[in-house]
Amino acid sequence: MKNFAIKLVCLTTAYVFVFAALNQMNVNIRILLLMHSIGFILIPFMTYTVLTDNYKTNKTFKDWYEDHTIKTLDEDE
Repeated sequence: MKNFAIKLVCLTTAYVFVFAALNQMNVNIRILLLMHSIGFILIPFMTYTVLTDNYKTNKTFKDWYEDHTIKTLDEDE
């Protein structure tokens, strides 16, 4: 995971899961409001970072999935 965007997505996902778990527990409302406010910044930042990431690949839709190769998508069965 060399890409910053992937690390940010993993961090944000973990943050949302922790936030959801803490909502089910008897946690102080001030902590939840603080985490909610941080989430309002973290999620749009993650979205912007992923959309503007300078990731390049030589794969196309004809490459299909790497775990299930097919010759081409144009073949008839």
